[in-house]
Amino acid sequence: MKQRHKRLALVLGGVAALTVVATLIFNAVNSNMQFFFSPSQVVAKEAPVNASFRLGGLVKEGSLERENDGLTVHFLVTDNAEDVQVTYVGILPDLFREGQGVVTQGAFNGEGNFVASEVLAKHDETYMPPEVADALEKVKQQQKAEGGTI
Repeated sequence: MKQRHKRLALVLGGVAALTVVATLIFNAVNSNMQFFFSPSQVVAKEAPVNASFRLGGLVKEGSLERENDGLTVHFLVTDNAEDVQVTYVGILPDLFREGQGVVTQGAFNGEGNFVASEVLAKHDETYMPPEVADALEKVKQQQKAEGGTI
């Protein structure tokens, strides 16, 4: 082989190796992404069925139920238009309470119940996750356009 052909083979091999590495990196990042959905999007079946995702909204007033084991809780996450039943087994954050913003991470079980593996509560009294605020504002605008009250 001529020197020129050796260089060309080396360059093509390097480009192929970079392509493989870039593909592996993008696949790893894509598989670890957690998408956020509001209760309205979940009810509209926009959320994945067999994959983990984040569900955010407000904890509906009067919906919090604790089981006797002290760790299992059931509550509704709402965006003031739709509600989604959530079950969580574990210790809730100190700032978790009804009427406050919450983001839960988990997936649906076979019975249509969202089983959370993690519950994230707001960090102070004025903060709400941007995704939750956007989803609530979107529902508010929809209801206003339809002439309904909130």
